[in-house]
Amino acid sequence: MKYAIVEISGRQFWIETGKYYDFNRIPTELGKEISLNRVLLFNNDGDLLVGQPYLENVKIKGKILQHLRGEKTIIYKMRSKKKTRKKQGHRQELTRILIEDINIV
Repeated sequence: MKYAIVEISGRQFWIETGKYYDFNRIPTELGKEISLNRVLLFNNDGDLLVGQPYLENVKIKGKILQHLRGEKTIIYKMRSKKKTRKKQGHRQELTRILIEDINIV
């Protein structure tokens, strides 16, 4: 089983080929090829490569499927005995990427 751990927009993701993942908004066009190069760890059927901090020779190719918005989260702040209440909603802008290939260059 091939998988990689990649750092994207300050977060780390476990990536496998043939699956899609939602990341924070990446400002590119739909259908465009994207290359992920901040690979922290790569497992090639038991052969484990660990970067310090990144692996330079592992490239991940992906395709941008769509731009979407995440689920709404409600932020509710209340100060007791002060009669202050603040309700606010937020929807995160996301980009869905299909991982096509993970290979060693």
